[in-house]
Amino acid sequence: MKDAFGIPQSLLVLGGTSEIALATVRRLVVRRTRTVWLAGRPSPGLESAATELRALGAEVRTVAFDALDPESHEAVLGKVFAEGDIDMVLLAFGILGDQAHDEREPVAAVRVAQTNYTGAVSAGLVSARALQSQGHGSLVVLSSVAGERARRADFIYGSSKAGLDVFAQGLGDALHGTGVHVMVVRPGFVRSRMTAGLEEAPLATTPEAVATAIELGLRRRSETVWVPGALRVVMSAVRHLPRAVIRRLPL
Repeated sequence: MKDAFGIPQSLLVLGGTSEIALATVRRLVVRRTRTVWLAGRPSPGLESAATELRALGAEVRTVAFDALDPESHEAVLGKVFAEGDIDMVLLAFGILGDQAHDEREPVAAVRVAQTNYTGAVSAGLVSARALQSQGHGSLVVLSSVAGERARRADFIYGSSKAGLDVFAQGLGDALHGTGVHVMVVRPGFVRSRMTAGLEEAPLATTPEAVATAIELGLRRRSETVWVPGALRVVMSAVRHLPRAVIRRLPL
C-alpha cells in the first residue's frame, strides 16, 4: 500500500531501462519504495539497473517484457501481480524513431506506432485491470508534449504519443471511483540517451526533474503533470495557432 504521503511501497516499471523511469525509481526508493519489478527486454542494461537499485536498499526483480508482443502481456504481467499487490505501475517504454528515415520506410514508422501506442494500450489495459482487481494503485503513463500538436519535425513520434495520451486520459475516466489513479506525464524535451545528438528545444528538462514532478504528482494525486510546468501555458497557445502559422515556425 502507499504511505500517508502517496509514495508506493511496491512498483512495476514497464520499460525497465528508461532513464526517466530509473530516475523516478531511485527517488522513490530513497523515500519509501521497497519492492521494484523492472520489466523489459533482457539485457545487460536491465541487470545493471537492478543491481544499482538493490544497492539503494530495494528488493528488485527483473521480468522479460516486450512491448511489441502484446499477446504475451497478460501472462507476463499476470505473474507479477500474482506475487503480491503493486502500488504503482510506471509505463515508461517508448522509442523516438528517426523522422526522415521513417518517412521513407513505412515499416519503421509502424514500429514506432506499435511500440509507443499499440504496446502501451495492451500493457496499460492489462495493468489497469490488475490494479482494479486489487482495489488500489496508480498507473503513471509517460506521454509527451509532442502529442499536443503535429510538428513537421516529429509527427510520426508525436502521433503515437497523441494516441497514448488520449488513451490514458480515457482510461483514467473509466477507472474513476474504482480506487485506481491514472496520471499522465507530459515532459518536454528531455536530455537523455534517446535525444542525444538532437538540437535542444526551449524549456528542456532532465530525467531527474521529471522524476521530481512525478513524485509531487503522486502526492497530489494529479491527473496530468507537465514538465516543466510552464509548458502547460506554452502548449495551450501552440495548440490554438493556425496551421499556416505553425508551418512557418521552426518547430
